[in-house]
Amino acid sequence: MENQQNRFMLSLLAYYAQRDLDVKKLCNLSGIDFKSVRENKTLNFSPKNWNDIWLNAVKNSKDALFGLHFGESMQLAALGVVGEIIKTSNTIGHALTQVTALTHLITDLFIMKVNTETDVFSIIFHPAKKVDQTDPAYRQTAEFFMAFTIHELDGLLLNKIKPQRVTFPYETISNQEYERVLRCKPQEGTSYCIQFNKSYWDETIITGNYSMQATLLHHVSESSDTASDKFKMMVYNYLLTKSYLGIASIKDVAANFNLSVRTMQRKLGEEDTSFQSIADQVRKQLALKYLKSGEHQIKEISYILGYNELSAFTRAFKRWTGSSPTSYY
Repeated sequence: MENQQNRFMLSLLAYYAQRDLDVKKLCNLSGIDFKSVRENKTLNFSPKNWNDIWLNAVKNSKDALFGLHFGESMQLAALGVVGEIIKTSNTIGHALTQVTALTHLITDLFIMKVNTETDVFSIIFHPAKKVDQTDPAYRQTAEFFMAFTIHELDGLLLNKIKPQRVTFPYETISNQEYERVLRCKPQEGTSYCIQFNKSYWDETIITGNYSMQATLLHHVSESSDTASDKFKMMVYNYLLTKSYLGIASIKDVAANFNLSVRTMQRKLGEEDTSFQSIADQVRKQLALKYLKSGEHQIKEISYILGYNELSAFTRAFKRWTGSSPTSYY
């Protein structure tokens, strides 16, 4: 079986690089062999490695919510075997039940439990051993999983879902940012917990959604192979990876990069581009990709790309290519 901790570490480092930060320096500070990472060798990471990687990532990025932002940006398809389990599940409840048994493949810090009640169900992250739940590395990992869980349920249903309640075993800072990512005002409680309305439990997973995310990841990989490390390509890849629910707003993208909207606009302006221009490019590339695959209806593609009306998508497509999507299709 593929080493899931290794894959998770590579994803963390990739996100760190996406933030325009020095991955080699992060590895060196955390006692990780950068050369082996670049050669994609399977490595065994010690608890100290994990602790140091989180602490240094937070410190160097100057982002106290690094784990939360990492979870917001990541796709389930990137987690390999976990994604395979999700792909074969029929409902959200079935998927979550299976995933709870696999959490240990990624981290040994906690176990993931699902409690069902009459009107709600809760996802709780219990410490796997005696540990301070406010420990920085534990906290970053738990916040990653909370954000990741919410945003991936979106991808499986192609609909933004909103928790009824989220709790942390401490008083949170930057509540506005927690609420933006988790879509619910955080509360202090006894554990890391996300609570949803029970109606989501039996929601059917649309099997095509997973393959759509896999297609997106493949396209991101292709573009990353030839892309420069310019900031505009980082924004492009972020939009691409999260585009299964439309194109993210400039406010959300800037917040994930721990930037103000104004700073982000300035950085893009220095590269002679704008957020709107990049977003338009993403829509064009995805439209062509989806149409070429022949697996999606034009109306579905229009909805995925964030167009409320098919006519608006048709006009945009004609502007990009000179022909209608029906002709291309």
